[in-house]
Amino acid sequence: MGNSALKAHLETAQKTGVFQLTGKGLAEFPEDLQKLTNNLRTIDLSNNKIELLPPLIGKFSFLKSLALNNNKLTALPEELCKLKKLETLHLNGNHLRQLPAAFGQLSALKTLSLSGNQLRTVPTQLCGLRHLDVVDLSKNQIQNVPDTVGELQAIELNLNQNQISQISVHISHCPRLKVLRLEENCLELSMLPQSILSDSQISLLAVEGNLFEIKKLRELEGYDKYMERFTATKKKFA
Repeated sequence: MGNSALKAHLETAQKTGVFQLTGKGLAEFPEDLQKLTNNLRTIDLSNNKIELLPPLIGKFSFLKSLALNNNKLTALPEELCKLKKLETLHLNGNHLRQLPAAFGQLSALKTLSLSGNQLRTVPTQLCGLRHLDVVDLSKNQIQNVPDTVGELQAIELNLNQNQISQISVHISHCPRLKVLRLEENCLELSMLPQSILSDSQISLLAVEGNLFEIKKLRELEGYDKYMERFTATKKKFA
């Protein structure tokens, strides 16, 4: 990628507040972007070969959306957590094993996509995020869903295609959780907390592709209550 091309992109970004450079084989985060720390609202560097996000990412204090899908990131810098206006963060298809300790400081975050990484657990840092709407943790290596999940504020949680065999009963305490996706995991029917059906806000539970037949779900206590919520939600959107 030549300097003149990068320069043209920078000039456009200065006017639009959007810097998008995808699929160019970039090996590192463009240092020149720091000239635009006050301009940029959106950065999309998806489909590159970036291995490291530099600490200077913390200087983009007006950034609302950051996309780094399909790169080679193995970790994220703590400085990322300074982005108080960040609402959307897409990190699908990287090699992340965990999130920075201060991740809960991303107080404006609404959408978080971490599909296709190497997470082994649901990060507890997510529970501090009050405005979170959608969390996508599909296609990771998560084996269980811990008690802390009960504090998660998300409306939709996608855990499809993990290795989950245990789920804390606390998941039914999530105050805003409406959609829970658990397709293609390792769940036995006995490991699915009945309170998800009988005593939660969840109105869409997707559990196809686990170690039980879906029709067995209908025999569980609380299934009628779940169906009431499911039908009411369907009517609302119909």
